[in-house]
Amino acid sequence: MTDKADSIRNLLATEGRSVETNTRTFNDGRYESTAELEQYEELKSRARSIKEDAIERLPELVETVRKSVEANGGTVYLADDAEDANRYIAEVADDADAELLVKSKTMTGEEIEVNDHLAESGIDVYETDLGEFVLQVADEAPSHLVAPAIHRSREDIARLFNGHFDPDEPLETAEGLTAFASNYLGEKISTADVGLTGANFVAAETGTLALVTSEGNARKTASAPDTHIAIAGVEKLVPTISDLQPFVELIGRSATGQDITSYVSFLTPPVETVTDSDADRDFHLVLLDNGRMAMRDDDVLRETLYCVRCGACANSCANFQHVGGHAFGGETYTGGIATGWEAGVYGLDSAGEFNDLCTGCSRCVNACPVEIDIPWINTAIRDRINRDGSDNLDSVYHGLLPDDETASLDGGKQLFGNFSTLAKFGSRFAPVSNWVAGSTATRQFLSWAFGIDPRRELPEFQRETLVEWFADREPLHVDAETETNAESVEREAILYPDPYTNYILVERGKVAVRVLESLGVSVRIPSLPPTGRAPLSQGMVETARSNARALSDELAPHLDSNRDVVVIEPSDLAMFRRDYENLLSASDFDRLGENSYELFEYIYGLLENGANPDALSASASESDAEAGAKEQVTYHAHCQARTLGLEPYTVAVLSRFGYEVETTDVECCGMAGSFGYKSDYYDLSITVGESAVEAVTHDCVVASGASCVEQFDALSKLSVNHPVQLLTCGIE
Repeated sequence: MTDKADSIRNLLATEGRSVETNTRTFNDGRYESTAELEQYEELKSRARSIKEDAIERLPELVETVRKSVEANGGTVYLADDAEDANRYIAEVADDADAELLVKSKTMTGEEIEVNDHLAESGIDVYETDLGEFVLQVADEAPSHLVAPAIHRSREDIARLFNGHFDPDEPLETAEGLTAFASNYLGEKISTADVGLTGANFVAAETGTLALVTSEGNARKTASAPDTHIAIAGVEKLVPTISDLQPFVELIGRSATGQDITSYVSFLTPPVETVTDSDADRDFHLVLLDNGRMAMRDDDVLRETLYCVRCGACANSCANFQHVGGHAFGGETYTGGIATGWEAGVYGLDSAGEFNDLCTGCSRCVNACPVEIDIPWINTAIRDRINRDGSDNLDSVYHGLLPDDETASLDGGKQLFGNFSTLAKFGSRFAPVSNWVAGSTATRQFLSWAFGIDPRRELPEFQRETLVEWFADREPLHVDAETETNAESVEREAILYPDPYTNYILVERGKVAVRVLESLGVSVRIPSLPPTGRAPLSQGMVETARSNARALSDELAPHLDSNRDVVVIEPSDLAMFRRDYENLLSASDFDRLGENSYELFEYIYGLLENGANPDALSASASESDAEAGAKEQVTYHAHCQARTLGLEPYTVAVLSRFGYEVETTDVECCGMAGSFGYKSDYYDLSITVGESAVEAVTHDCVVASGASCVEQFDALSKLSVNHPVQLLTCGIE
């Protein structure tokens, strides 16, 4: 654990600032650009449909493109693996008597390490993409799918170039660096024997390559030398050239926030040379399998093949924004989708090196232009990694694991995956359990046995649970002077007692009950199983599935009686509306998802449908109210709440009750449930959290997730509550 924590700390110090600046710029640009794009969601659905169809028909499309390219005078080679592809590319270069090869950016080329192989054959290789050229000079690996040198600042690059090339005049400005590289590489391109490019897409029907770049170097690389080799994974095939339209609309916006990238080239090779050479053009399309056909037959990894390598999942990920792909990535691929690529191409060991950096926050879900469920891929692969571990002795906690989980499961994952059980015992023996947990000896043991960082404060369990309070409480007392909805109950609701609300943050649950009852809802809080969120976050899929089935069965009679299900934790609603699709039957998933609501989504619906708001009152001071002023509040929406589109409901309700609400624009607070407790990731969690705290502009702060409240409490001197605690009722 120490090695991983040290590596992350080093990257935070050396590369973090540049990565954060650039990825957040890209991400902000995506929001702005896609907001202006008509039919954005429809385009994403169309792009996904095209990819689904293409992957389903992949063997057929391989044969189609072979015929079309050969009809144009080119050659198609289907390479089984990296070694096969490198051998073929070297043979083509040898046939061309090549001494110099220029290459445009290609992640597939990185995957097979083609540069090293060509160098071993005595061929000089030059990257023509500026970012890749920087990395070639620095002898570094890319840290981003689209912007490979995103971790380097202008000053870094200037020092690198000045030291390596010793120019007549020191290079300092971005313009000067770019001009130097352009002139230097322009000479290489004009004299190169072979040009090697990738391909963003390949239209099988015509053999047309789509090359999307910001610099135009791919176009030159493809057309200047007499021999052009294009290498692409077989998944880059789409049926026809007309199928490229939604991808052209989406890829630039998703990658860098540009409405369209600077250069979009459609080439149907062999194209005419731009040099004075009289030689016939020679074109070779190398289609790489390297595990992709096996991924196609894998229920989880198949969806990875829909990826267009835009990097939006990385740009929208708070963890990636701070450490980049040198931590959040494997042998070749980076970002959220990297787990799928690395597992499919290199195996579980490579994916396991960084898989836990995905916290399942889901912010990449809406960002992906082909609607890939990236968190599910990461979770399912995490489950495989858990089960792939070598057998060892059961840990002291393994007795609480269901039989479906492996004995070799990491101790920390066992602990956090069974949080509901831990919370139940903690509450039963409170306050003694809180005192024991806070002792130095216990903290040292938790660090040694489960990797829990001793710097992180532990939650305090409450002796009386929300379920117990609700069962024993006195009936609702209504202020006679306050008109309420209590006498005209129109809806019945189950308020779901999630472990945090039931055992720790009990007060927010009590307030939620009073608010709902004041708005005319008949509330019930039965004792219910956990949703499975905790084990799912640890990759304990079968335990999560068992929890989901048990909860679905328990809720079925309530749904039969037309009762709504209301949750306080947005992550639980995400289980019902998203994750249960992978854990329950389609009918059970649809039924629960359609009848479940987040608390403020539900309150908003009640108010919009006639509930009397006079039963509630804002906590703004009377002097403010008399002056017409509104109390200012900063609202941080839980990451799952943002993905589900819940943020506007809370803003609307608080605004209705006299608050001026400003929201934070960070993707995640960095706590992410158990993530912020783990020693490996504590420093990253804190750094991400500090960015969230920097977005706070008012003294009054509310957050919709329990872990968000923990993080803000830990990093600021402010008192942070759930938004429902800003609503007061005319009741005692």
